[in-house]
Amino acid sequence: MIPAAFDYTAPTTLQEALGVLAEAGDDAKVLAGGQSLLPILRMRLNAPEKVVDLGRIDELRGISDEGDHIVIGAMTTYADVLASDAVRQHAALLAKAVKEVADPQIRHRGTVGGALVHADPAGDVGAPALALDAEFVIAGPGGERIVAAGDFFRDLFETAVGDGELLARIRVPKHTGWGAHYEKFVRVAHQWSIVAVGATVRVDAGSIAEARIGLTNMGATPLRATAVEQALVGRRATDEAVREACAAAAEGTNPPSDLNGSAEYRRHLATVLTRRAVLAAAGV
Repeated sequence: MIPAAFDYTAPTTLQEALGVLAEAGDDAKVLAGGQSLLPILRMRLNAPEKVVDLGRIDELRGISDEGDHIVIGAMTTYADVLASDAVRQHAALLAKAVKEVADPQIRHRGTVGGALVHADPAGDVGAPALALDAEFVIAGPGGERIVAAGDFFRDLFETAVGDGELLARIRVPKHTGWGAHYEKFVRVAHQWSIVAVGATVRVDAGSIAEARIGLTNMGATPLRATAVEQALVGRRATDEAVREACAAAAEGTNPPSDLNGSAEYRRHLATVLTRRAVLAAAGV
């Protein structure tokens, strides 16, 4: 299907983009990598009067090391994240999750920031960002503000990015030396996650000292498996100990029921995948 007619603009600075959004108001849609927006436009599920393409704004791209954090520009592609030594070393969970996103073609076009703002609960970057306690730098007419990952995802396809604002950067605290694994369950290759679990753990002398676990597609937003995180601390990194701690993985979740599986099926999957992800992250 051909999209409805719209005006197109491609600003070259963040401030210029914010100005265009302020002028256009609700009639504008922001284009990042386009992997989510373009299908929506083609199906005419949305018909904006203006599309604002962020692809020419260099300040929104790139990965930098800023002391205790790795900072990722919102327009940085998945492929650039995978190619980053800094991300692999200090935020390994994010790199492992991005590797599971769709296929190479999409990873070279899709952007991390675009996926986070789109906030599809089946997307593969939200739960790792949440588990890593990322911070989101949001730019607007009044300047920049920082929102913690726990406050960023508000509801289904809804984030803390308000009208006239743009996600500028993602600040990820370093988890240097932590093991990490992203366990994704799909029926066919390159599918959205039916359920996925991202785990990053710090092992000290054979015991789990700290754990962070994010759940994908187990509710309207990405979720933290906090009960499991707490239960893992101090346990030996063995199959039996981890299995017992991960029994609470689905606690507090509200997964959907659809053609891919019932809510109860997803709760079972979450328990199994959490155990696998934690064991792999711990190197067992």
